Amino acid sequence: MLSFQHETFKLTRPSKTGDIESPSDDTSAAKKQRGIQSVEVGGRLLDALARHRGPLGLSELAGAAQLSAAQAFTYLVSLTRLGLVKRDAVTGSYEPGPLALRLGLLHIGQQPAFHVAVPQAAALAEAVGYSVAVCVAGTQGPTIVRYERGGFSLHVNLHVGTVMSLEATSTGRVFCAFFAPSQVAAMWQSQTRTADRMNIAHDTKAMHVPAFDAPLRKRLDEIRARGMERGVDAPSPGISSLSVPVFDAERRMQLALTVIGPSGSIDVDWDGAVAHALRDASQHVTEALINRD
Repeated sequence: MLSFQHETFKLTRPSKTGDIESPSDDTSAAKKQRGIQSVEVGGRLLDALARHRGPLGLSELAGAAQLSAAQAFTYLVSLTRLGLVKRDAVTGSYEPGPLALRLGLLHIGQQPAFHVAVPQAAALAEAVGYSVAVCVAGTQGPTIVRYERGGFSLHVNLHVGTVMSLEATSTGRVFCAFFAPSQVAAMWQSQTRTADRMNIAHDTKAMHVPAFDAPLRKRLDEIRARGMERGVDAPSPGISSLSVPVFDAERRMQLALTVIGPSGSIDVDWDGAVAHALRDASQHVTEALINRD
């Protein structure tokens, strides 16, 4: 899901003395600016959807936005018409709509890591003949933001917007191993819907670090040592994958590159041709990000 930030911009004119306006003048002018209150109220509904990370019913959404159900409904009608929100015809719950997704993807497309990774992903798909997914952290989990189709057809429906399981996919485990723990904890909670399954105490500090069970912790240590993870016939039978992280100059993980193909065809050996090509692509993106800085 998407979070929305609301920024205020002010046009200034030079003072007669040529001095730059003081911070106090700037603050005063900003306070006097007029906005459209109904737009800001609608923004509260969008923010509530983003913060709760999952579909919400009318009463839940209204409460989160501090509105009455009747008032929230009228705003949601307009937001749905705009495509910022969509309503499930069966459950009646609300979630971000297609326009919200396009705005989010537009924002992602302007990020340096994504900009550099896209041509590398396309070249990698052409070189190995398998599909390549570029995934970034979303509020619900690692999310495909670019999908380059290879020459082999897959019987799974992967596309831009698909959210990957943190535990069941190679992409998800790469995020668990390398991404910021607090953000992994938030994504994990979103996918499990309960803090108890995460074995996390209910204090604020603990909620920033997911307490994985022993087998998963061991596997994550192995992924960190190897710098790569694979999935064989998982999470879908007949589909296998290899995934690697991409870092910036500060060694912070920015995204994951994942090669996906039919199990009977793709070579997922740690030292195989696909693994070498994937490592090279990741290294090229990382080097490009370091050079940009």
